Amino acid sequence: MRRGLVLGAGGVLGFTWTVGALHALEQSLGLDVRDMDVILGTSAGSIMAAVLSNDVPLDTVLRHQRGRVRPGDVPIDWNYDSDSGTALPPLPMLGLGSPQLLVRVARHPSRFTPITAATALLPKGRGRLEPVTSMVERISDSAWPKRETWIVALDYATGKRTVFGQPGAPPARLSEAVTASCAIPGWYAPVRIGGRLYVDGGTYSSTSLDLLAGSALDEVFVVAPMAATGYDKPWSVVGQVERRFRRSVTRRLHREAEQVSRSGTSVTLLAPGPDDLRAIGANMMDNRRRRAVLRTSLFTSTEVLRDRRGDLTA
Repeated sequence: MRRGLVLGAGGVLGFTWTVGALHALEQSLGLDVRDMDVILGTSAGSIMAAVLSNDVPLDTVLRHQRGRVRPGDVPIDWNYDSDSGTALPPLPMLGLGSPQLLVRVARHPSRFTPITAATALLPKGRGRLEPVTSMVERISDSAWPKRETWIVALDYATGKRTVFGQPGAPPARLSEAVTASCAIPGWYAPVRIGGRLYVDGGTYSSTSLDLLAGSALDEVFVVAPMAATGYDKPWSVVGQVERRFRRSVTRRLHREAEQVSRSGTSVTLLAPGPDDLRAIGANMMDNRRRRAVLRTSLFTSTEVLRDRRGDLTA
């Protein structure tokens, strides 16, 4: 049986939620999430894709999240208190982020999603992603994994999706591709690879699950921290806006899942539910909620897999 694993965008808390969901997947279905024929990662999911593709056991990542590293564990060069940054971005640079992309959007608005269009307007961020680059370099020695690994970023000038690791994609070190995939517009500086600038792949799609349609995979597992299987009722205006955005992400993911299913591939979806959203709050970059998000994800993901529901609520 040929299997694929899709790891979606979601910031600091999305990565943590993914750790819990993947642990539940391993425990509930008797899988090793490294044993996939294709691993596809976007933004925070690209970091997990790099980790798993380099044969780092998920249990090691879970212990690292809990601060319980054992002798002999693969070293993960990441400090959650300092490397994750703050819950708010530094002040961005002045001016439009990508005038070239803005021109393309103005000429052909129907070709671009609202998020991609907004990417052109947002100013270039000042945040740096050196800790991400360093961590990936440490586990991979810059080599691209032997396992088929796809990392999604957005070309900052054209708005086109770039899938590093696919045949015909621009050459890049794994650390470069992952850093580009994590470069949130307006928060982090764009990443230059081969003379072109790239930003967060989540500005095109939170998972890019549609890339696996017609891939001849028998089964695909999708971990989508920015979607939802149900909703809470946040009291804050920011929280309500975030949930509306999450609904749009969920609707797109559902369309992509249907596209993959029609091609003959079974799709299992994992996304946060109401309890997870209460733990996450309104800001996926708020590192202070990390431990609560991990505890909740370990429980809720196990419950979902026990019933094999995986239904998304738009």
